[in-house]
Amino acid sequence: MLGEFFALITAILWSMTSLFFASAVVRIGSVQLNVTRQLIALILLTSLIILTGVNFNLKPEQYFYLSLSGIVGLTFGDSFLFLAYREIGARISMLIMSLSPAIAALLAYFFLFERISLIGIIGICITLTGIMIVVYEKDNSATTRINYLGLIFALFASVGQGTGLVLAKYAFNLSQNSINGFVATTIRLAASLMILFPISVLTGKFKNPIQVFSKDKKALWLTIGGSIAGPFLGITFSLISISHTKVGIASTIMALPPIIMLPMVKYFYNEKLSLRSIFGAFIAVAGVAILFLRN
Repeated sequence: MLGEFFALITAILWSMTSLFFASAVVRIGSVQLNVTRQLIALILLTSLIILTGVNFNLKPEQYFYLSLSGIVGLTFGDSFLFLAYREIGARISMLIMSLSPAIAALLAYFFLFERISLIGIIGICITLTGIMIVVYEKDNSATTRINYLGLIFALFASVGQGTGLVLAKYAFNLSQNSINGFVATTIRLAASLMILFPISVLTGKFKNPIQVFSKDKKALWLTIGGSIAGPFLGITFSLISISHTKVGIASTIMALPPIIMLPMVKYFYNEKLSLRSIFGAFIAVAGVAILFLRN
């Protein structure tokens, strides 16, 4: 139950992050936002670890697999997700990203030997069905931009996210002692930035953040808010989640932001909710309830 609970908290945090970043990205651009959010989260995490005195006493293998998880999930996966947003929009991208739990569960089955009960599989299928109903319904319009390149980008993002979670879970499994979630997130972010930061600077896509945000204070607060909810707390809680439950189940619950965002967009943007989206939300919630109660 603890793993499922943290997965649900992660989904809520990532829903909040989406609202922050959706506004910030149009102000400062995707690369600037991607690098800045990771830098802010890394500063917050490092400060927290120094203040609390948490140690980094991990095995070399754990450092390696957590670092690889960060590169695959955050550098590779998130970069392709931003490209998918540009090519086909957020809704279709999220629909393709619904494949991530299945990819994670499949990889965990072969490489971590994780087995999910029949009830658990049913719960995953029901949840993903509800998510796809909601996401596809929102994109069912003439203005939807679909091209094969965007679909490939979204698929790469899905594979990156699922693989990143499995690599992180493998690092957790290498020791009998539990790994602190904030420490694990710090290692993943540091590894991601070691690749992402120099490439962004050399290509001229990352500008001096002081100059960028001095011209747009609102973008600064949106980025800080999204960084706290996303890379700082969201990623940390996602790692705590997979350390207490199966990767496939955790990633399924963490795929709930399209459902959780429905009341948020209704409240903040006064969007009308269709019967189809409400129906999809109920199906997804029923699937999550099965995952929570399967034991």
